[in-house]
Amino acid sequence: MSAPAQPQSKRERISPWSPGGTRQLQEFLHTEAGGAILLLAATIVALVWANSPLSGAYEDLWGTKLTISLGGGEISEDLRHWVNDGLMVFFFYVVGLEIRRELSMGELTDKREAAIPALAALAGMVVPALVYVAFNLGTDAVKGWGIVMATDIAFVLGALALLGPRCPAPLRVFLLTLAIVDDIGAIAVIAVFYSESIEVAYLLAAAGIIGAILLLRPVRIWRGPAYFVAGLALWVAMLKSGVHPTIAGVTLGMLTAVHPPEREAVERAARATRSFRQSPSAASGRSALLEVGGALSPNERLQESIHPWTSYVIIPLFALANAGVELSGSALSAAVGSAVTLGIIGGLVVGKLVGITIASLIGVRAGLGTLPRGVGNRHLMGGAALAGIGFTVSLFVTDLAFDDPALQEEAKVGVLAASALAAAVGYGFFRWAAHAQDGTQPALPSTLSPAVDETRDHIRGSFSAPLTLVEYGDFECPFCGEATGPVAELRERFGDELRYVFRHLPLRDVHPHAALAAQAAEAAGNQASFWEMHDMLFAHQDELELADVEGYAGELGLDIERFVRDLLEEPGGVRRVQEDVASAEASGVSGTPTFFVAGERVTGAHDAESLAAALEAAREA
Repeated sequence: MSAPAQPQSKRERISPWSPGGTRQLQEFLHTEAGGAILLLAATIVALVWANSPLSGAYEDLWGTKLTISLGGGEISEDLRHWVNDGLMVFFFYVVGLEIRRELSMGELTDKREAAIPALAALAGMVVPALVYVAFNLGTDAVKGWGIVMATDIAFVLGALALLGPRCPAPLRVFLLTLAIVDDIGAIAVIAVFYSESIEVAYLLAAAGIIGAILLLRPVRIWRGPAYFVAGLALWVAMLKSGVHPTIAGVTLGMLTAVHPPEREAVERAARATRSFRQSPSAASGRSALLEVGGALSPNERLQESIHPWTSYVIIPLFALANAGVELSGSALSAAVGSAVTLGIIGGLVVGKLVGITIASLIGVRAGLGTLPRGVGNRHLMGGAALAGIGFTVSLFVTDLAFDDPALQEEAKVGVLAASALAAAVGYGFFRWAAHAQDGTQPALPSTLSPAVDETRDHIRGSFSAPLTLVEYGDFECPFCGEATGPVAELRERFGDELRYVFRHLPLRDVHPHAALAAQAAEAAGNQASFWEMHDMLFAHQDELELADVEGYAGELGLDIERFVRDLLEEPGGVRRVQEDVASAEASGVSGTPTFFVAGERVTGAHDAESLAAALEAAREA
């Protein structure tokens, strides 16, 4: 049985990140999960609209022609294809950005960490395709095999969010890594198997544009408008070449430069920001804006600005345009007896589950890697089942695979039914895991690991005090801020009998400034002022930008140059925070604040009386 969890009403649940993880990855996860709500709402609206007395208006709207002409050339498509072939380019651009970043700086840089989800993704594409082909072999509908290869990570993350404590949080990162590899495969399939006859002249023009981007990329002066112009030219060339135009988005995303922030650029940004605070003006504001933007790579800047638009606007609009399937009795009867519908359901519901699960277990058994901490076989099966929610890309490939409206309708019914069934099956596996009594579900540790080390840990109070209270906290977490009161009360009540230890656990997916604040406390600690900065940061939880923490260092009388150097350049502070995060994982910490008394995790409330009771029990023991 898992250790009891602390009540969630007064604590932040952790979305775990590995010691080498990135805040950007967690932001990506958070945005995708949030967009799932709008995606589901748009799907329901489309279904209701298409099956209402206003169904004619639905088809009339998305069938409306829109023509753009310039000089002697023109592009004329209906609104549905402008969404599918135009706006969806931004979605695939974000996919390309995420793939490039994860390959260069993220989860896919560690080949051993990525081996199991990559192998699972490959099997999760091949097995469903084989299942679909088995149903449709010898018919024209066999070309729809690509429909069952994709995983809709937005819906999957939304489902995991609804599952809450039943789902080990590391499974989210595992499934995102799997989905990234899945996306690479789906993009390759679209480019190779679902493109039209190739026009060599336009394809060469696209290659020339790509070459120009590669030549200019080292200059590192490109901003959003430049990428937009290059992307527009590449999109037109791809559209005219016969290669599906969304490939232009992926290609440009993969070419968008990504690199860690450079110390000199960050310092210039900090100086420009301080100048603006001291003398606000349009000129200093523009200078600060440009310097801050220049300190980040184009990949990070563009994903930050575009990703919310794709998740909250473009993908829901895509669902609204494509999910309007007729669900009349005759349509459902045709779908039930259709090999296309059955092949899609079998591929997504059964093929994904079997392929991902078996490949993962074989990979672990072969020593290629391990499953994330806290993820058991039943959790893996639940995640594999949820991967059968192929919705967005499955609908997208449906439009490419079939010209026959009847086959399109049957395929869309299959995608919708498979997505619902996959969600239900996944939920069943997680319930099964939650009620498992046979020890196959790993229990979270409840003992502090490692134990308090007087030579390393930040200790408030007497080093030799008989009672020890350890907190894993986040400087931006409001519940950690509230906990400072009970901690102060306990220190006063127990006096020299109590020593208080603070360890870092910045929840980067919900608190974007938490990691910087943790490193600021460590930088202040280098000047023997950790606790003074600790108190200052908790007193200003809503003001934790770089310029803010520099100001706090000034108020504390620290050497500012040394503080900034330690904050931005010294790897010791980052390493110290990473060590604390690793110890939180090893100690079974599932949120902030989490307290340990006498080396054992405190469950239940963390008010002064509850913690005092735990301390009294430890003293008696």
